[in-house]
Amino acid sequence: MYRVAILGCENSHATTFIDFVINKKAVDDIEFVGVYSNEREAMDNITEKYGIPGAESYDAFVGKVDGIIITARDGKNHYKYAKPYIKSGIPMFIDKPITNESEEAVDFMRDLSSHGVRICGGSCLMHAEYLHELKSMIDARQGELIGGHMSAPMMYENAYGGFPFYAQHLVQMVLTVFGNGVKSLHAFKTSDTITAVFHYDGFNVTAEYKDQRYHYYAAISCKDGIFGAEFSLDGTFEREFMEFHHLLHGAPSQCGYEEFIIPVFVINAIERAIVSGKEEMIGEVSI
Repeated sequence: MYRVAILGCENSHATTFIDFVINKKAVDDIEFVGVYSNEREAMDNITEKYGIPGAESYDAFVGKVDGIIITARDGKNHYKYAKPYIKSGIPMFIDKPITNESEEAVDFMRDLSSHGVRICGGSCLMHAEYLHELKSMIDARQGELIGGHMSAPMMYENAYGGFPFYAQHLVQMVLTVFGNGVKSLHAFKTSDTITAVFHYDGFNVTAEYKDQRYHYYAAISCKDGIFGAEFSLDGTFEREFMEFHHLLHGAPSQCGYEEFIIPVFVINAIERAIVSGKEEMIGEVSI
């Protein structure tokens, strides 16, 4: 039985993952030994509903678990919550945004790398089946890609770090379909919309955030036509949870440390571009 703690259980991911194990019986070899949140009510709700005890501090499970799930709403807490457990080398699920700042993201990954910590997480959108269908279409049309368009919700003003809180979903959509080779971007903000233009070698991708409940949409433009549709998140949470389960069983990380934090660099570039009104470089991602 693998002992797992959830840090940052105020996030809906926490109850979703707990429900997978306790009610849906997705796996039979995980025991949730405790949860922690800086929001006491979130812990109390989980204890009342699932019988999982809450902890007084985020380091309460050091030496007591085989893996941790970090799902704090505010990305500034992710590295802080992970630090006490890194030396043990146990696998970690780290939710989006990995952190709010690119410098901290680099420090975080260097720390994890130095102790061989296997990781997964980020945005669940990387597991959306439709996005992988579009990626396969691009792969089958080598040299035929013209560009693309994507849209997703955002929550620009919130108590959980501002724009980065929800921004990784759309960034992850773009990177999943078109790859990590985005060089630079422009971004423009109106009252409730942010439009970003991602510049790749030879083509551009527009990405539209709406500051409200909104659909997820993805399209690619190729020489033989435009292919796109709204799509659902069905199955994405299950697949990202099972990736963590595979890590517990000794599987290697599916994503390298540098690749894991590229979205943070892109999100920060969008924020800079909104302020500057100019093209902003993504910058080299290196640990």
